[in-house]
Amino acid sequence: MNTTIGKKDIRKLSKEDLLQVFQNWGEKTFRAKQVYEWLWQKSATSFEDMTNLSKELRKKLDEHFEFKNVTEDMMQESEDGTIKVRFKLFDGELIEGVLIPSYNRMTACVSSQVGCSLTCKFCATGFMDRKRNLDIAEIYDQVALLNQKSLEHYNIPLSNIVFMGMGEPLLNYSNVLAGIEKITSSEGLNIASKRITVSTAGVAKMIYKLADDGVKFNLALSLHAANDSKRNTIMPINETNNLEALVEALNYFDEKTKGEITFEYILFDGFNDTIDDAKELEALCNRVNAKVNIIEYNKVEGVELKKSKAEARDAFKKYLETHGIIAKVRKSRGKDIDAACGQLANKG
Repeated sequence: MNTTIGKKDIRKLSKEDLLQVFQNWGEKTFRAKQVYEWLWQKSATSFEDMTNLSKELRKKLDEHFEFKNVTEDMMQESEDGTIKVRFKLFDGELIEGVLIPSYNRMTACVSSQVGCSLTCKFCATGFMDRKRNLDIAEIYDQVALLNQKSLEHYNIPLSNIVFMGMGEPLLNYSNVLAGIEKITSSEGLNIASKRITVSTAGVAKMIYKLADDGVKFNLALSLHAANDSKRNTIMPINETNNLEALVEALNYFDEKTKGEITFEYILFDGFNDTIDDAKELEALCNRVNAKVNIIEYNKVEGVELKKSKAEARDAFKKYLETHGIIAKVRKSRGKDIDAACGQLANKG
């Protein structure tokens, strides 16, 4: 752990807090604004980076404050260009993030928790314990570092961010929303809210809260089965947040925010990939203004579920499309480095 006793985490301070510190020190308040800009717009990782401040002021800041930076622990590059980064947190905990390049976008997939508490039966992260929530700066740092990777490897900045990494974002609600505020703010990374998607396994009461808070980002529901009995089998959260509750919450979200809603649907061989399953999904889509992302299953050690056959996948998609549902197959990326959907588990 690289934290120093007595020093405060500089990124826990609001802009107003910083202004107060500088006033107390008898420093010009515009210097506080410069520091805030270094923290959230320029992604500084030390006071030495803040080159428009005097050496004396940088030394004073360093005596009172510290950075609890996220650092790169390991990087792997897939044959398809996907980059997975294992990040080390200030307390030694590890999380993973993924950079996914495609012809018209650069997408960062980021984590919201160390581990996860939801035990979804098809997800490697679900086999891990949830150790803690990520704070605002840890969420921000993943985006800043993956943006750096994007520029280094592809000379293109990030265009999209998806909260589909480790953890359930809506169980770390306040930090995720505050992190997104730093990412989208003109005083931060200035990435458009509409280019951010938060994925949830389905926490109905927090979907209502998203709507009441008037969020501007998009919402994805990890659905994977369109009836309660099947969904209960693979996603225990459904027992307390069933499909009826989720339909009502999603419709409330749609009415309040007009944000885009997507159903994520992993196809499992012989479990949820028949035309009858497609009919159930169609019925659900007729109740919620949502499009469908069909996802190919990626093998996770210790899980008996298997990937759907190509014929079943194509028939499933065709049924939805012929019945007016917008559906696309999301090709798995980074499978060879365990970076694809459901595979994040801090494996070396």
